[in-house]
Amino acid sequence: MRNVLRVVLLALMLSLSMPAMAGPSEDAVAAYKRGDYAAALKISLPLANQGNAEAENLLGDMYSLGLGVQQDYAQAAEWYRKAADQGVVGAQNNLAFSYERGLGLPQDYAQAAEWYRKAADGGDLAAQNNIAVMYEKGLGVPQDYAEALAWYRKAADQGQGGAQTNLGIMYDNGRGVPQDRAMAAIWYRKAAAQGRPIAMNNLAFLYEHGLGMPQDYAQAVAWYRKAADQGYPRAQANLAILCKQGKGVPQDYVQAYKWLSLAASRSPDKESRDQATSDRDSLAAKMTPGQIAEAQKLAREWKPTK
Repeated sequence: MRNVLRVVLLALMLSLSMPAMAGPSEDAVAAYKRGDYAAALKISLPLANQGNAEAENLLGDMYSLGLGVQQDYAQAAEWYRKAADQGVVGAQNNLAFSYERGLGLPQDYAQAAEWYRKAADGGDLAAQNNIAVMYEKGLGVPQDYAEALAWYRKAADQGQGGAQTNLGIMYDNGRGVPQDRAMAAIWYRKAAAQGRPIAMNNLAFLYEHGLGMPQDYAQAVAWYRKAADQGYPRAQANLAILCKQGKGVPQDYVQAYKWLSLAASRSPDKESRDQATSDRDSLAAKMTPGQIAEAQKLAREWKPTK
Protein backbone atom coordinates (compact mmCIF):
# COMPACT_ATOMS: atom_id res chain seq x y z
CA MET A 1 0.00 0.00 0.00
CA ARG A 2 1.36 3.40 -0.92
CA ASN A 3 1.90 5.67 2.04
CA VAL A 4 2.61 8.86 0.17
CA LEU A 5 1.63 11.28 2.91
CA ARG A 6 3.99 9.86 5.51
CA VAL A 7 6.32 12.83 5.18
CA VAL A 8 9.23 13.47 7.50
CA LEU A 9 9.27 17.12 8.50
CA LEU A 10 12.86 18.27 8.34
CA ALA A 11 14.22 21.53 9.64
CA LEU A 12 15.67 23.69 6.91
CA MET A 13 19.42 23.53 6.83
CA LEU A 14 20.68 27.04 6.44
CA SER A 15 19.56 30.63 6.22
CA LEU A 16 21.59 31.51 3.14
CA SER A 17 19.88 34.73 2.13
CA MET A 18 22.45 37.44 2.57
CA PRO A 19 21.46 40.59 4.44
CA ALA A 20 22.21 43.97 2.96
CA MET A 21 25.71 45.01 3.97
CA ALA A 22 27.66 48.21 3.66
CA GLY A 23 31.31 48.64 2.84
CA PRO A 24 33.77 45.84 2.10
CA SER A 25 31.29 43.17 3.21
CA GLU A 26 29.30 43.88 0.07
CA ASP A 27 32.29 42.79 -2.00
CA ALA A 28 32.52 39.50 -0.08
CA VAL A 29 28.85 38.75 -0.64
CA ALA A 30 29.06 39.70 -4.32
CA ALA A 31 32.00 37.35 -4.76
CA TYR A 32 30.14 34.57 -2.95
CA LYS A 33 27.04 34.98 -5.08
CA ARG A 34 28.97 34.83 -8.34
CA GLY A 35 30.82 31.71 -7.18
CA ASP A 36 34.23 33.33 -6.64
CA TYR A 37 34.73 31.71 -3.27
CA ALA A 38 38.47 32.41 -3.12
CA ALA A 39 37.77 36.14 -3.35
CA ALA A 40 34.92 35.85 -0.84
CA LEU A 41 37.26 34.14 1.61
CA LYS A 42 40.04 36.67 1.09
CA ILE A 43 37.70 39.58 1.77
CA SER A 44 35.56 38.09 4.55
CA LEU A 45 38.24 36.46 6.71
CA PRO A 46 39.97 39.67 7.89
CA LEU A 47 36.57 41.30 8.39
CA ALA A 48 35.38 38.35 10.47
CA ASN A 49 38.58 38.43 12.53
CA GLN A 50 37.75 42.06 13.29
CA GLY A 51 34.30 41.03 14.55
CA ASN A 52 32.16 41.77 11.49
CA ALA A 53 29.07 39.66 12.19
CA GLU A 54 27.87 39.32 8.60
CA ALA A 55 31.33 38.18 7.49
CA GLU A 56 31.35 35.67 10.35
CA ASN A 57 28.06 34.21 9.16
CA LEU A 58 29.31 34.10 5.56
CA LEU A 59 32.39 32.17 6.66
CA GLY A 60 30.11 29.79 8.54
CA ASP A 61 28.23 29.11 5.32
CA MET A 62 31.45 28.54 3.39
CA TYR A 63 32.82 26.06 5.92
CA SER A 64 29.44 24.32 6.26
CA LEU A 65 29.09 23.83 2.50
CA GLY A 66 32.79 23.42 1.67
CA LEU A 67 32.85 26.44 -0.66
CA GLY A 68 36.33 27.87 -1.10
CA VAL A 69 37.53 25.96 1.95
CA GLN A 70 37.58 22.35 3.03
CA GLN A 71 34.24 21.44 4.57
CA ASP A 72 34.54 21.71 8.33
CA TYR A 73 31.39 21.69 10.44
CA ALA A 74 33.26 22.55 13.63
CA GLN A 75 34.69 25.69 12.01
CA ALA A 76 31.26 26.51 10.61
CA ALA A 77 29.66 26.24 14.04
CA GLU A 78 32.39 28.43 15.56
CA TRP A 79 31.79 31.20 13.05
CA TYR A 80 28.01 30.86 13.32
CA ARG A 81 28.25 31.23 17.10
CA LYS A 82 30.29 34.43 16.81
CA ALA A 83 27.69 35.94 14.48
CA ALA A 84 24.77 34.54 16.47
CA ASP A 85 26.07 36.12 19.66
CA GLN A 86 25.93 39.45 17.83
CA GLY A 87 22.29 38.91 16.92
CA VAL A 88 22.49 37.81 13.28
CA VAL A 89 19.29 35.79 12.99
CA GLY A 90 20.49 33.75 10.01
CA ALA A 91 23.52 32.66 12.01
CA GLN A 92 21.30 31.82 14.97
CA ASN A 93 19.22 29.55 12.74
CA ASN A 94 22.35 27.95 11.33
CA LEU A 95 23.87 27.39 14.75
CA ALA A 96 20.59 25.80 15.84
CA PHE A 97 20.74 23.43 12.89
CA SER A 98 24.30 22.49 13.85
CA TYR A 99 23.05 21.53 17.31
CA GLU A 100 20.00 19.73 15.92
CA ARG A 101 22.02 17.54 13.57
CA GLY A 102 25.22 17.26 15.59
CA LEU A 103 27.30 18.96 12.90
CA GLY A 104 30.55 20.13 14.45
CA LEU A 105 28.88 20.12 17.87
CA PRO A 106 27.40 17.45 20.12
CA GLN A 107 23.76 16.93 19.16
CA ASP A 108 21.65 18.94 21.59
CA TYR A 109 17.95 19.45 20.85
CA ALA A 110 17.47 21.84 23.76
CA GLN A 111 20.21 24.14 22.46
CA ALA A 112 18.82 23.80 18.94
CA ALA A 113 15.36 24.84 20.11
CA GLU A 114 16.77 27.76 22.09
CA TRP A 115 18.65 29.17 19.10
CA TYR A 116 15.79 28.50 16.68
CA ARG A 117 13.52 30.43 19.03
CA LYS A 118 15.93 33.38 19.19
CA ALA A 119 16.08 33.52 15.39
CA ALA A 120 12.34 33.00 15.03
CA ASP A 121 11.63 35.83 17.48
CA GLY A 122 13.98 37.94 15.38
CA GLY A 123 11.90 37.32 12.28
CA ASP A 124 13.91 34.64 10.45
CA LEU A 125 11.33 32.69 8.43
CA ALA A 126 13.36 29.49 8.16
CA ALA A 127 13.80 29.52 11.94
CA GLN A 128 10.07 30.01 12.44
CA ASN A 129 9.45 26.87 10.42
CA ASN A 130 12.21 25.05 12.26
CA ILE A 131 11.02 25.88 15.77
CA ALA A 132 7.56 24.72 14.67
CA VAL A 133 9.07 21.36 13.70
CA MET A 134 10.70 21.11 17.12
CA TYR A 135 7.37 21.77 18.86
CA GLU A 136 5.53 19.33 16.60
CA LYS A 137 8.01 16.54 17.29
CA GLY A 138 8.81 17.44 20.89
CA LEU A 139 12.53 17.88 20.22
CA GLY A 140 14.20 19.98 22.91
CA VAL A 141 10.82 21.36 23.95
CA PRO A 142 7.59 19.72 25.16
CA GLN A 143 5.48 18.52 22.23
CA ASP A 144 2.89 21.20 21.56
CA TYR A 145 0.81 21.11 18.38
CA ALA A 146 -0.79 24.48 19.11
CA GLU A 147 2.61 26.16 19.36
CA ALA A 148 3.78 24.33 16.24
CA LEU A 149 0.72 25.50 14.31
CA ALA A 150 1.20 29.08 15.46
CA TRP A 151 4.78 29.17 14.19
CA TYR A 152 3.97 27.34 10.95
CA ARG A 153 1.18 29.78 10.26
CA LYS A 154 3.34 32.80 11.08
CA ALA A 155 5.98 31.72 8.57
CA ALA A 156 3.47 30.41 6.02
CA ASP A 157 1.56 33.67 5.99
CA GLN A 158 4.82 35.38 5.05
CA GLY A 159 5.38 32.98 2.15
CA GLN A 160 7.84 30.48 3.63
CA GLY A 161 7.38 27.41 1.44
CA GLY A 162 8.52 24.82 3.98
CA ALA A 163 6.07 26.14 6.55
CA GLN A 164 3.28 26.18 3.97
CA THR A 165 3.99 22.52 3.22
CA ASN A 166 4.11 21.58 6.88
CA LEU A 167 0.92 23.49 7.68
CA GLY A 168 -0.75 21.61 4.86
CA ILE A 169 0.41 18.32 6.38
CA MET A 170 -1.03 19.31 9.76
CA TYR A 171 -4.44 19.90 8.16
CA ASP A 172 -4.10 16.80 5.98
CA ASN A 173 -3.47 14.53 8.95
CA GLY A 174 -5.67 16.35 11.47
CA ARG A 175 -2.72 17.04 13.74
CA GLY A 176 -3.60 19.77 16.23
CA VAL A 177 -6.54 20.85 14.05
CA PRO A 178 -9.63 19.10 12.70
CA GLN A 179 -8.71 17.19 9.55
CA ASP A 180 -9.44 19.43 6.57
CA ARG A 181 -8.19 18.22 3.18
CA ALA A 182 -9.53 21.30 1.38
CA MET A 183 -7.44 23.54 3.64
CA ALA A 184 -4.48 21.22 3.22
CA ALA A 185 -4.80 21.61 -0.54
CA ILE A 186 -4.76 25.40 -0.24
CA TRP A 187 -1.45 25.35 1.61
CA TYR A 188 0.04 22.63 -0.57
CA ARG A 189 -0.82 24.67 -3.64
CA LYS A 190 0.88 27.77 -2.23
CA ALA A 191 4.05 25.79 -1.49
CA ALA A 192 3.87 23.92 -4.80
CA ALA A 193 3.76 27.24 -6.63
CA GLN A 194 7.17 27.94 -5.05
CA GLY A 195 8.56 24.66 -6.39
CA ARG A 196 8.33 22.59 -3.21
CA PRO A 197 8.30 18.92 -4.31
CA ILE A 198 6.76 17.47 -1.13
CA ALA A 199 3.83 19.87 -1.49
CA MET A 200 3.50 18.97 -5.18
CA ASN A 201 3.41 15.27 -4.33
CA ASN A 202 0.85 15.71 -1.58
CA LEU A 203 -1.36 17.95 -3.72
CA ALA A 204 -1.22 15.31 -6.44
CA PHE A 205 -2.28 12.64 -3.94
CA LEU A 206 -5.35 14.69 -2.99
CA TYR A 207 -6.26 15.05 -6.67
CA GLU A 208 -5.69 11.34 -7.30
CA HIS A 209 -8.00 10.25 -4.51
CA GLY A 210 -10.51 13.12 -4.59
CA LEU A 211 -9.71 14.27 -1.06
CA GLY A 212 -10.88 17.82 -0.39
CA MET A 213 -11.44 18.36 -4.12
CA PRO A 214 -12.96 16.55 -7.10
CA GLN A 215 -10.93 13.55 -8.23
CA ASP A 216 -8.78 14.54 -11.22
CA TYR A 217 -6.20 12.07 -12.49
CA ALA A 218 -4.82 14.51 -15.06
CA GLN A 219 -4.04 17.06 -12.35
CA ALA A 220 -2.57 14.29 -10.20
CA VAL A 221 -0.26 13.27 -13.03
CA ALA A 222 0.74 16.88 -13.68
CA TRP A 223 1.73 17.55 -10.07
CA TYR A 224 3.41 14.17 -9.55
CA ARG A 225 5.42 14.84 -12.71
CA LYS A 226 6.56 18.27 -11.51
CA ALA A 227 7.86 16.74 -8.27
CA ALA A 228 9.27 13.67 -10.02
CA ASP A 229 11.14 15.85 -12.50
CA GLN A 230 12.87 17.51 -9.54
CA GLY A 231 14.00 14.10 -8.31
CA TYR A 232 11.55 13.54 -5.46
CA PRO A 233 11.45 9.72 -5.25
CA ARG A 234 8.03 9.39 -3.66
CA ALA A 235 6.46 11.32 -6.52
CA GLN A 236 8.43 9.22 -9.00
CA ALA A 237 6.92 6.05 -7.53
CA ASN A 238 3.43 7.55 -7.49
CA LEU A 239 3.69 8.76 -11.07
CA ALA A 240 4.85 5.29 -12.10
CA ILE A 241 1.68 3.75 -10.68
CA LEU A 242 -0.55 6.08 -12.73
CA CYS A 243 1.52 5.42 -15.87
CA LYS A 244 1.13 1.70 -15.26
CA GLN A 245 -2.63 2.00 -14.70
CA GLY A 246 -3.23 4.51 -17.48
CA LYS A 247 -4.96 6.99 -15.17
CA GLY A 248 -4.65 10.61 -16.27
CA VAL A 249 -2.13 9.54 -18.90
CA PRO A 250 -2.03 6.86 -21.60
CA GLN A 251 -0.88 3.54 -20.17
CA ASP A 252 2.88 3.37 -20.60
CA TYR A 253 4.89 0.53 -19.07
CA VAL A 254 8.18 1.98 -20.30
CA GLN A 255 7.63 5.24 -18.44
CA ALA A 256 6.36 3.38 -15.38
CA TYR A 257 9.46 1.19 -15.33
CA LYS A 258 11.70 4.25 -15.73
CA TRP A 259 10.12 6.09 -12.82
CA LEU A 260 10.18 3.02 -10.58
CA SER A 261 13.86 2.49 -11.37
CA LEU A 262 14.60 6.07 -10.40
CA ALA A 263 12.55 5.79 -7.20
CA ALA A 264 14.33 2.55 -6.31
CA SER A 265 17.73 4.19 -6.69
CA ARG A 266 16.90 7.51 -5.01
CA SER A 267 14.59 6.69 -2.09
CA PRO A 268 16.35 7.44 1.20
CA ASP A 269 14.75 4.62 3.21
CA LYS A 270 15.05 0.88 2.61
CA GLU A 271 11.31 0.23 2.78
CA SER A 272 10.60 2.63 -0.10
CA ARG A 273 13.53 1.32 -2.14
CA ASP A 274 12.37 -2.26 -1.69
CA GLN A 275 8.78 -1.38 -2.62
CA ALA A 276 9.83 0.45 -5.77
CA THR A 277 12.13 -2.40 -6.74
CA SER A 278 9.39 -4.96 -6.18
CA ASP A 279 6.88 -2.95 -8.21
CA ARG A 280 9.38 -2.51 -11.03
CA ASP A 281 10.25 -6.21 -11.15
CA SER A 282 6.57 -7.17 -11.18
CA LEU A 283 5.99 -4.77 -14.05
CA ALA A 284 8.94 -6.21 -15.98
CA ALA A 285 7.11 -9.54 -16.22
CA LYS A 286 4.55 -7.78 -18.47
CA MET A 287 7.14 -6.11 -20.72
CA THR A 288 9.20 -7.20 -23.69
CA PRO A 289 13.01 -7.20 -23.47
CA GLY A 290 13.03 -4.26 -25.87
CA GLN A 291 10.70 -2.25 -23.65
CA ILE A 292 12.82 -2.99 -20.60
CA ALA A 293 15.99 -1.95 -22.41
CA GLU A 294 14.35 1.30 -23.50
CA ALA A 295 13.14 2.05 -19.98
CA GLN A 296 16.56 1.33 -18.51
CA LYS A 297 18.15 3.68 -21.04
CA LEU A 298 15.68 6.44 -20.16
CA ALA A 299 16.42 5.99 -16.46
CA ARG A 300 20.19 6.20 -17.06
CA GLU A 301 19.84 9.36 -19.14
CA TRP A 302 17.37 11.10 -16.83
CA LYS A 303 18.50 14.29 -15.09
CA PRO A 304 16.52 16.31 -12.54
CA THR A 305 15.19 19.73 -13.44
CA LYS A 306 16.30 22.69 -11.38
